[in-house]
Amino acid sequence: MDDTCMNIGGAALKSGVSAKMIRHYEEIGLIPTAQRTDSGYRRYTGDEVHTLVFVKQARNLGFSTAQIADLLGLWRNRRRSSREVKALALAHIAELDERIGELEAMKRALMGLAVRCHGDHRPGCPILDGLAAPAAIADSAAKHRPQVLAPMRKPRSRRADQTN
Repeated sequence: MDDTCMNIGGAALKSGVSAKMIRHYEEIGLIPTAQRTDSGYRRYTGDEVHTLVFVKQARNLGFSTAQIADLLGLWRNRRRSSREVKALALAHIAELDERIGELEAMKRALMGLAVRCHGDHRPGCPILDGLAAPAAIADSAAKHRPQVLAPMRKPRSRRADQTN
């Protein structure tokens, strides 16, 4: 092997993607199947390692496999419109916002259960009770949701009350 080609271990080391994940990405068609040596070992070029780095970065940002496939297609297409790439990124940001909201709701629910738990020698535990009764979790999340204060109304004058 020359300097431009490496085995799967070398590609894993250079890209930061495990050999197991490289095989998985090949299996699902996210990256092309590697060329093989006469003895059957996978061979990767610098370009293929660069693609693996791209995939790793996209995974680190939480893109799904399907989204990464779309991004790879756009990355490889030099005639692409950056509008398509931005639209994909903005759609992913919206998904992340939704997931963040779901995680915050889970945190509120668990916090509500934890606040009610004494955490002492007694066997009773509102956390376990809440897990056994899902409605209790929803109620707990609602109780620990940040309160939105109603706007203050101007007090009505006594005269207005007396004239009616």
